[in-house]
Amino acid sequence: MMTLNTTLDGYEVWFATGSQTLYGDETLRQVAAQAQQVVAGLAGLPVKVVYKPVLTEPDGIRRLALDANAHDEVIGVITWMHTFSPAKMWIAGLDALRKPLLHLHTQANVELPWGEIDFDFMNLNQAAHGDREFGYIQTRLGVPRKTVVGHVSNPAVLTQIEQWQRAAAGLAASRSLKLARFGDNMRNVAVTEGDKTEAQLQFGVQVNTWGVNELAEAVDAAADASVDALIEEYLASYDVAPELRPGGERHQSLRDGAAIEVGLRSFLEEGGFGAFTTSFEDLGSLKQLPGLGVQRLMAEGYGFGAEGDWKTAVLIRIANVMGAGLPGGASLMEDYTYDLVPGEERILGAHMLEVSPSLTTATPRLEVHPLGIGGKDDPVRLVFTADPGPAVVVALSDMRDRFRLVANVVENVSAPDLPKLPVGRAVWKPQPDFTTSTTCWLTAGAAHHTVMTTAVGVEVWRDFAEMAQTELLVIDESTTVPGFAREVRWNQAYYRLAQGL
Repeated sequence: MMTLNTTLDGYEVWFATGSQTLYGDETLRQVAAQAQQVVAGLAGLPVKVVYKPVLTEPDGIRRLALDANAHDEVIGVITWMHTFSPAKMWIAGLDALRKPLLHLHTQANVELPWGEIDFDFMNLNQAAHGDREFGYIQTRLGVPRKTVVGHVSNPAVLTQIEQWQRAAAGLAASRSLKLARFGDNMRNVAVTEGDKTEAQLQFGVQVNTWGVNELAEAVDAAADASVDALIEEYLASYDVAPELRPGGERHQSLRDGAAIEVGLRSFLEEGGFGAFTTSFEDLGSLKQLPGLGVQRLMAEGYGFGAEGDWKTAVLIRIANVMGAGLPGGASLMEDYTYDLVPGEERILGAHMLEVSPSLTTATPRLEVHPLGIGGKDDPVRLVFTADPGPAVVVALSDMRDRFRLVANVVENVSAPDLPKLPVGRAVWKPQPDFTTSTTCWLTAGAAHHTVMTTAVGVEVWRDFAEMAQTELLVIDESTTVPGFAREVRWNQAYYRLAQGL
């Protein structure tokens, strides 16, 4: 049995410094000392940065790359050419490296000691052109990487490195992710389909199907004591509707929902799954469409996709890992309907039941209501509105020859009273404006299911897309419809050529 880990604990990033034997032992000792000072400046980052001995010859570089590949806890490598490290030495190592790469273009000094500079100083401190040599060979080899420029005492530099670390953690989680589809996707829906074999090659995720009655068996096996304990947790955590409380006329509905959570959790833990899907068209002998348990599992870090949408489930798991330790969360989301008052346009997003309470700091209300589809008992669910603040909605689509990520930067806003909409929901204004955002989303062929993340911004998604070598189209404050349409057309040519003829 495996308990899901949604923290950055246990991960590490290796710090590799390039030089050469030409400079002699004394200079190399200085290189090592200053490299360790740089690593010390990275100590406050969420993922531990581990100093590695200075690299001065090709075999040592190649072996470090192979060692990084072989250690699951290593999620990336940071490189710095402290002096001048001839780039041909790096060819075999860069070709072998299968972990994300960050090129840190920095130096030991913030200010130059102008009155003391001699050629010994110049020989020691020449990353300004040593890193240019390294940049050339990375580009010539077509190595995906992030380049960060500046001194490690600069908070902007640390922010960029942290964003890269979080993206690397998301990729590592994807590469080890097992996803359980309970049943198939919703019938006749296009966007929830996709190439699961290609997804395993691209992202590492294993997507497989289990009959929903296998889940139902786990639910039926839920012990009364486990259900009782979960009921107590609900009562302590949420504003529970009186009819659902012990002794209330609908209390059995809450017990049925708790049994679904107990059984679902046990199935996922025993199988080592970090994500899952369900479909209201394939509920087998389950008494309710899973709502409450799905919401809570997403808030704990699991990925989830409704209607068999495994691609969105993958995104939610990745987003949960990338946002580990930060305020906010990640959830399944769907654009449902619009408020089209000119100049005040807003989008109301929700789903049938399955929106994660990690999007709010308020206490959700636990309620039961009918659901007009699925043909089962009235399901229990948490009702709330996402907190106002910045967010990103991201979709993953299968475009036949590649996967496409589309991200829209949005602002969640306060919602009007919604007394007749008993679901988790969010109301947002998209950047740069409603018309541009929606036109570009439709132009991109982006999916109607998304992950909404309030923990990490679009830059982390940029880093993730670069690492995963996946197309990313961003809709933000600088987007225009003509420019976006041109990018879509250019990408058609670029990604086909990049795959080779």
